[in-house]
Amino acid sequence: MNYKIMCRFLSLICIAEAVFMLPALAISIYDSQAKAVLGFAITIGIAVALYIAFKLLSRNNANRLTAREGFVCTAASWILMSLIGSLPFVISGEIPRFIDSLFEIVSGFTTTGASILGDVEALSRGMLYWRSFSHWVGGMGVLVFLLALSPGNKKNEGFTMHLFRAESPGPEVGKLVPKLRQTAIYLYCTYMVLSVLNFAFLMLGDMNWFEALCTMFGTAGTGGFGVKGDSLGSYSPYIQNVTTVFMLLFGVNFSCYYLILLRQFRSVIRDEELRLYFCIVAASILLITWNIAGMYDTLGEGLRHAAFQVASIISTTGYSTVDFDLWPTFSKGILTILMITGACAGSTCGGMKCARILLLFKGLRRNIRQMVLPNRVEVVRVNGRAVDEKVMSGVNGYLSAYVLILFVSFAIICFDGFSIGTNFSAVLACFNNIGPGFEAVGPMMNFGNFSVLSKFVLIFDMLAGRLEIFPILLFFSAGSWRKN
Repeated sequence: MNYKIMCRFLSLICIAEAVFMLPALAISIYDSQAKAVLGFAITIGIAVALYIAFKLLSRNNANRLTAREGFVCTAASWILMSLIGSLPFVISGEIPRFIDSLFEIVSGFTTTGASILGDVEALSRGMLYWRSFSHWVGGMGVLVFLLALSPGNKKNEGFTMHLFRAESPGPEVGKLVPKLRQTAIYLYCTYMVLSVLNFAFLMLGDMNWFEALCTMFGTAGTGGFGVKGDSLGSYSPYIQNVTTVFMLLFGVNFSCYYLILLRQFRSVIRDEELRLYFCIVAASILLITWNIAGMYDTLGEGLRHAAFQVASIISTTGYSTVDFDLWPTFSKGILTILMITGACAGSTCGGMKCARILLLFKGLRRNIRQMVLPNRVEVVRVNGRAVDEKVMSGVNGYLSAYVLILFVSFAIICFDGFSIGTNFSAVLACFNNIGPGFEAVGPMMNFGNFSVLSKFVLIFDMLAGRLEIFPILLFFSAGSWRKN
């Protein structure tokens, strides 16, 4: 293990997080929230001290990083970022228990949106800002952000590609352009443009700047932390409709936006994953609208709530306008399927991703055909291109790890004595980075009643889900820490 280069990236994480906290500190100073100011000030000091320490330990590091080290370094960065990010809540006393503050910030950075808070509105504005901003940071990935800012260097391309692959969502990760730094810049520019547009449309709906900013952070990062106890339920239909549209837009593979910029519209229209994504969305909205039509005064109102919740769940955002736990079982069944499916690879969303679902079905179809004709040679194709067998093997490996972690996590938290529906949906919601589940962890409830052990399990699930499982598994593998 190349510990020096790991210290180098951990130092960057520390100083970046210290900078990220400055706006929250400024808001707390403006609001004269002394405890919040103290929490952010001390944490920034700790982050700077750690930056100096890691910087000293990383002197004379070699620009060489294996794939294994890239995965472990990515997981270590996210864990350190979460530990530092939880400190303001603890120091200020606004979330006094460390396990609760860690759960909250991990939920923020992994864009899960699951909360232990019973009264969100009791938090100071500085803490609300930091809580929501963690979504925006985690949505695209802090290492991608650092790659976009780092100076171009051919020697760095090898190890930065390992980091890029470890943090980016999807079964296959590549560069949009030959240079990785340019790819990171294009991704973040797209992310920022969509974020600014979202914020502008929210402001047009007479939302105050603070609530519009926090809502934008949650939408862009597909996280779902709200500043009100009822999420977006008390906002106008315009605000809800704008959020619906942008949740769906942030669920699209960002490479599609790059192709639109190049005016390759035909390639976007023919994209099989994109078509599957919108077909699932359209079918789910129609079926749920039909199922809940009698629960609302007008068909339009039912359609609005159905569209919002479908967009929220498939994009793994987790916002809500109504308590969908009160919906009929058929509608909740559809939402459960959407929890697992997720949106597109290369987006800010969680879940298995439509790309993997597509590859799994195509692989299954190939296997069935080969059972009938054993000598038949068939290549899986997506968008007319052959899919590498290593990618197919990776998808199957991901599915195996996904099912194993899901069942083990479910078995452990069952010791808390909650219902099967509560426990299973809690694991699904955290592992797929959704946020709310059903029953005791529904959209109007929270995760605060789980035991310390269950919270640690759910924290692991959130990190594993955001980092596509393998980086976090390698981090906890003893073999990963041996010398090369």
